[in-house]
Amino acid sequence: MAKLENLNGKVVWITGASSGIGKAIAQECAAQGAQIVLTARRFEELENVRLSLPNPDQHLSVVADITNESQVEKAYATVLEQKGRIDWLINNAGLSLRALIQETTMQTERAIMEVDYFSQVFLTKTVLPTFLKQKSGRIAFISSVAGLLGTQYRASYSAAKGAIHMWANSLRAEVSDQGIGVSVIFPGFVKTNVSFNALNGEGKPQAKQDEAIENGLAPEDFAQQTVKALQLGEEYIVVGGTKEKIGVLVSRISPKLLYKMIRKTKVK
Repeated sequence: MAKLENLNGKVVWITGASSGIGKAIAQECAAQGAQIVLTARRFEELENVRLSLPNPDQHLSVVADITNESQVEKAYATVLEQKGRIDWLINNAGLSLRALIQETTMQTERAIMEVDYFSQVFLTKTVLPTFLKQKSGRIAFISSVAGLLGTQYRASYSAAKGAIHMWANSLRAEVSDQGIGVSVIFPGFVKTNVSFNALNGEGKPQAKQDEAIENGLAPEDFAQQTVKALQLGEEYIVVGGTKEKIGVLVSRISPKLLYKMIRKTKVK
């Protein structure tokens, strides 16, 4: 059986770390002795998370809007200056969508791709030289079950999450012989504020909770399962309820049946 990677003293950099999945992963890694670098746009929220972690002094809050390339480069320089290395990079920051295609402006389509695809590509390309130099480390991307299935009301979100999955596959093929692991995580419904922040067709937050998210997996459960899978070196990690896992299985066995199932499902 594969051996669990020991996180004690490892430097784990997490984007979108001020709440939800990012915060829960930070708590799980810190509980195992990792040094956490927390990144999001708001310093106060990051500090609240940092101070809630065991040994807060060994963790770091680094503010950056991940869609701003100069802020990302500055954050990277700060991390290296303060920590000297990066063992895990968890690309978690993301933005969801709740709108029909015909109601979604091109500006909204591009905004989703910018956060969920291009910004993650840029951050990873920025950090990659450190991993190559170390000849070690793991780069993880939080995709989504939506990125494997494609459902109503989430077209550009599904597309961006599918795109980052394929980009990660190519990255893995290029760097696997250099000691670098690449993992993609596909969450199903997890109980976070993701649906409050999800954009409507006009690019405004929908500001309400989805029923499926409300009944989703607790962020702590999600984080435990995810971190353990990463420690085991798993590359394709589906974390969710039975319904989502069945959907993923059907997508691999019979896309035709999957499309039929999706058409009948109420997903909003």
